[in-house]
Amino acid sequence: MKHSLIATRVREYRSRRALSQEALAEKAGLSHRTVQRIENGESNPTGDTLKRLSAALGINPDELIDWKIKEDNGFLVFLNLAALSFLVFPILGILVPFIMWTNKKDKLKDVHKVGVSLINFEIIWVLLLVVLPFTLFIISQTGLIPSLTFRTIIILEIAMYVLNLGLIAVNTYRVLNKKNVCYYSPIKILR
Repeated sequence: MKHSLIATRVREYRSRRALSQEALAEKAGLSHRTVQRIENGESNPTGDTLKRLSAALGINPDELIDWKIKEDNGFLVFLNLAALSFLVFPILGILVPFIMWTNKKDKLKDVHKVGVSLINFEIIWVLLLVVLPFTLFIISQTGLIPSLTFRTIIILEIAMYVLNLGLIAVNTYRVLNKKNVCYYSPIKILR
């Protein structure tokens, strides 16, 4: 981070809001001298100071800092393909993408959006993979639906694996073509 860039942006936003340095300092709960040092490029604001300044200016902290978020389509493809680890063990389809997403979500463009969508879908998929056959079996024992055979449950499980595999393939293709992913999850666990 360059001191002069932050200094310029703080000064610019303060001027747009028609605030004096004293008024900004008071509104942010900082000393007048702190605001002076930041605007003069003499010091770099800490995380807390940055949050206070951005809140006082009514902006997002990212607007004060020039985060150079890189675009890495290859990583997005790899993130999607990492979900294929569900083929080894279903929970891995959540864990492997989650670890990748956690490490890069704020550093690469679109990783947060793709990761959240993918992980939410995988969580729901794993829950359905485990819960749905048992639920259907119990309901079939009550007579509300025809009796389920073991073969029917296996076919249902295979269909769920094919669905997951297909969605990963389609979304990997979409990422390669710079389109939005389309994982559907009725419950948003990650945001």
